[in-house]
Amino acid sequence: MFTGLIETVGELVSIERRGASGSLTVKTSLPPDEIRIGDSIAVNGACLTVVRKGGGAVTFDVSPETIDRTAFKNLKGGAPLNMERAMRLSDRLDGHLVSGHVDCVATITERREVANNIVFSFRFPAEFAKYIAAKGSVAIDGISLTVNGVGPDSFSVNIIPHTAAKTTLLSKRVGDEVNIETDLLCRYLERLLAGREEKEGGVTLDLLAKNGFI
Repeated sequence: MFTGLIETVGELVSIERRGASGSLTVKTSLPPDEIRIGDSIAVNGACLTVVRKGGGAVTFDVSPETIDRTAFKNLKGGAPLNMERAMRLSDRLDGHLVSGHVDCVATITERREVANNIVFSFRFPAEFAKYIAAKGSVAIDGISLTVNGVGPDSFSVNIIPHTAAKTTLLSKRVGDEVNIETDLLCRYLERLLAGREEKEGGVTLDLLAKNGFI
């Protein structure tokens, strides 16, 4: 589990494809003596497991599911990557609960400067729109951010100077792809309501809608 607060920006050394799977080697400033084989690190928002380390770099195996779900397939050597180690139970949760399980890839459709801030707009698969709400939380390439506005297949966020400087967002341009993880709580709530719909006389989405709750 992660918070969405980026610790450091690493640099992609190499990406190796082995059929449908592969591996990433990333140069990082994370303290090597604090990284163990088997540790979980979020890399651009995807939870990956350390399989090797040395020479100031760490290597992760990447499953076919991760490659299919993320923008990793388009990475090239030298690409900057957001990195965050798994949170401790004693840590403050300054961002929001991020699982490191990427839902989909979004494309930047607009970037504009507003009072020293950067406003990004994204287009993403409409099937995930129900999990994104204005003033709710979303993780973009592993960064915990607040949603400004949302449409049927789009949403926007505001990036303050500190976040831009400490993450990969400063270098992002229109047309670039990013990894998206929607709010974990929304997905569990949907599952809970779906389970109740199966029980006769239970609380259903139709019942809530008919009574003006949604």
